[in-house]
Parts: sequence; C-alpha cells; structure tokens
Amino acid sequence: MRNESLRPESIPPALAGFVPAASRHADGTLADKYGRHVTYLRLSITDRCDFRCTYCMAEEMTFLPRAQVLTLEECLRIVTTFVALGVTKVRVTGGEPLVRHNAVWLMEQIAGLEGIKEVVVTTNGSQLDRFAPALLAAGVKRINISLDTLRAERFREITRIGDLAKVLRGIDAARGAGFQRIKLNTVMMRGRNDDEFIDLVQFAVDKGIDIAFIEEMPLGEIGHGRESSYFGSEEAIARLQTRFALLPSTETTGGPARYWRIPDTQTRVGFISPHSHNFCDTCNRVRVTAQGELYPCLGNNDAIGLLPLLRAHPGDDAPLRQAIMKTMGIKAKGHEFGEQMNAPQVVRFMSMTGG
Repeated sequence: MRNESLRPESIPPALAGFVPAASRHADGTLADKYGRHVTYLRLSITDRCDFRCTYCMAEEMTFLPRAQVLTLEECLRIVTTFVALGVTKVRVTGGEPLVRHNAVWLMEQIAGLEGIKEVVVTTNGSQLDRFAPALLAAGVKRINISLDTLRAERFREITRIGDLAKVLRGIDAARGAGFQRIKLNTVMMRGRNDDEFIDLVQFAVDKGIDIAFIEEMPLGEIGHGRESSYFGSEEAIARLQTRFALLPSTETTGGPARYWRIPDTQTRVGFISPHSHNFCDTCNRVRVTAQGELYPCLGNNDAIGLLPLLRAHPGDDAPLRQAIMKTMGIKAKGHEFGEQMNAPQVVRFMSMTGG
C-alpha cells in the first residue's frame, strides 16, 4: 500500500473529476484544491459517552446500533490507509473513546504504524485513573482532557451526570503515569464558566500542564442560547492578562490553537477561535466518525461514507483509498460560523463528529 502512486494514470476515470490536481502531485500525500496538505486525522471510535455535556449532545441521546459503528479492525484499516497517504498524526476521540472496549489495543496498533509521528487522545478524563499507564505504554504521546469548571455543582450542571472528583483523579493519574504533555480543553460559555477562566489557568500552572480555551461552535440542535453564551478569544485573553503575563508563542501542536506562554511556568495557554480568528486557510485535518463518515470540514455537511466500502471490499483497500482521495475534492475552503450561532447550518451533534 505504501508504494502505490497518486499519479494521474493511477486514478480511476470515475474519480478523476473529484480528485483535484493539487492532490496528484506527489506520492504519499493528500492535498486539497487549495493546496492544503492533510497530515492530521481525527478518528471517533464511538458516539457513546458517560457524560451528557450540554454543548455536545442532547440530554436524551439515541446512540448508534453496534452494527452501524466501525469495528476497531475497520478503524485500523482506515488509519493505515491515511498513513500511507501521508498522515502523520492521529487523534482518537469519541464520544468518550475510553468507554470503547479494547480502545487501548487500537491505539497501540496505530502507534506502531510506519510513518506515524504522534498518537493523541481527547477524553473527558473519567476513565484516566484506570487507563493512563496503559495509554502511555501503548504509545500515546499526549492527552487532551475536557474540563470546563472546577466547581463540582457546576460540573454536574454542564455534564449533566459527570463527577468532577473522578476527572481530577484522572488528571493526576495522567501526570503520575509520566505523560510529558497534558492539555485541558475548556469551552468558553458566557454566564456559565467565564468567571473561572483565571482559576482554570492557575490550576493548569499548579499542575504543570497546558490549557486551551475554545470558542463554542454552532453544531447540533442544542438550545441553550449560544448567541448569548458566546465568549470570544480576545476578551478571554484580556481577562487573563489581568492576572497573568501572556507572551505570544509560535509553538504549535499541529492543530488550530494559537499559544501564549506564562513566564516562569511550564504552562502554555492556547486559544481555538473558529469564530473570531478563522483558521481554515491552514487546515490540515479531516475527521472520520464512529459511523465511518469522512468529513473533510467540521463546519460543513459534505461527507463520504467509508463503512460500506470497508465491508464490501474486506480484502481490498483500493476503493477506500480512492474514496479518501475523492474527498479532498470536496474539502471546503472554509466554514462560515459567523451568523450561525442559534441556527446552525450543521445540525449533527459534536459527539457524532468526534470532538
């Protein structure tokens, strides 16, 4: 698979109109028609979660039947094909990925693929006190942990059923296991957690870990008043600067966050700003859902189903490879979240797309 070519003559005629010239220029690379190279795959291995965060899913969720979810072996086939096309970073997400049986096995297999530079995990932290050492042993390099508040009652309100103490134990377990980089992810919500931004950064400083603040994205029909709860990165930076000296940094973890350093600490403070600082011009990512749908853009509905191809061709990954190449032709130039806060054009829940 690794030596297959992306030369024009190797592309089936039926796909020629969908695969842009920019993605045919070199073996082992994926590039869209705007010249952006895809090197980063976000893979959801389950739509299930042991929380019900208000910005991520509905309170009463109907989850996918098992037969409609990628098996772990199918997940590995997808990742292997992407890696052969030049992807070097894979983030495993959910739902909550660590509620999936044998999830650590999959991460170990991915980490062992030739060409993979980094396997990372996004988790709500609820299972880390059980799995942190195993994740490190499997080859996971970094962990992102969702944490929107340090107040137990508020945590329960946001997650509906989550236990803050369990997440805090998970953070300490990841630190104790020896992960060099742990990052907290905080979704900014005016009137719900914006009074804790300084406390959350201080918590990260005290733990010697990073934190990223994320502007809420209009995904899913969840009506808690996004327009009124939206909190922008510039305002958050100004608020944090009343307590901390923030120095702009050119560091990157391969994703969309812009980082600042706090002097004399190990902590980096990142901001992911899909509204106020659109980062589409440098997008290097695609997403595969637990249902096997390949979304080239989080903020658009265009997708190609990979699961039928996997099951129709169990011993042949060529159709899968061709479908992935085809998807580069429908990757949008950018999302347009600006006026979509309370009437989003993307109505799938974040838990369906994968973080």
